[in-house]
Formats: sequence, C-alpha cells, structure tokens
Amino acid sequence: MLQIHSTTLDAQIVDITTLDVDAIVNAANGSLLGGGGVDGAIHRAAGPGLLAECRTLGGCDTGDARLTRGHGLPARYVIHAVGPVWHGGGRGEADLLASCYRRAIELAEEVAATSIAFPAISCGIYRYPAEEAVDIAVGTVAEMLPQAPNLARVVFACFSPDIYDLYRARLART
Repeated sequence: MLQIHSTTLDAQIVDITTLDVDAIVNAANGSLLGGGGVDGAIHRAAGPGLLAECRTLGGCDTGDARLTRGHGLPARYVIHAVGPVWHGGGRGEADLLASCYRRAIELAEEVAATSIAFPAISCGIYRYPAEEAVDIAVGTVAEMLPQAPNLARVVFACFSPDIYDLYRARLART
C-alpha cells in the first residue's frame, strides 16, 4: 500500500467485479460490446443492462475510455478503457496504454468518484508485457493524482499472483 497526497494506492488479488468502489475500469475492446477475460467477466456480472448501454456509445478508440453505469455491479460506474494490442512496442503502445489510465481518471473525476479499481489493461489477450504495463499503470496513475482531488483510493485488481507481485514491487518503488 502506498499513500500519495491523500490517495491510497494498493494492489490486491481480487475479482474486480466484486469490489465496492465508485468505479471499476474495464479492459474493453473497441466495440464495447463484451469479450473475453476481464471484459467478459464485467459484462456477465453487470447483466444485460450494461450491454444495452454500451450499444448506445458507438464504440471507443484505442487509448480512450467511455463511462457507463455499473448496473448489477457493486461499483456505481464502469469505465471502459480500450488498451493497445502489443506489436513489439513500435506502434505507440506505451502512449496508448498511458492514455487509457489518464482518460479513466479524468472520467472518474467527472463523476466525483472517490475510489477506482483498475485491471492490468492489455496484459491478457492483448499480450502487453506485464512488467512494462504495470510500470506505465502505476506511473501514470501517480502522475494524474494531483488532477483528481476526489480520488481517495486506487486499487490495482490483479488476476494472478505474478501480476500482483509486479504491482507490489512497483508500488514499493514509487
């Protein structure tokens, strides 16, 4: 656990769909209509209302994010962030991934969220190297906190012990 300004940053091995936070971030695809991994789990847990709302949004570009209600989730909101597919690092992947975290925090601030949970965006089927992705995630979130005075708690929701260990190590260096 780390304290930056008045915000606590923590990593947990947890199912993001169970967290009682103001907003959870979905590692979405550009259609916003569900998929595998975290995206599929969030859509299943939220129920059909989430898909219906996502259908009204017209998709989302890589590096950007969209906000919906939480529907059947404990979280009030879902922020759908579209991370980049890893192509070796030469196609702006790092900038696009950082943009996902920035946009998610901006949207959380727009709805006065005091707590947010992030998955490891792009680390699943999009094959982003986990150590690099974790470094971008923690660094970008820490950089954005002065612009998000409402945020008191940030959770990095980890799907495996390996990802959790990377987040814990990166938070210890921040």
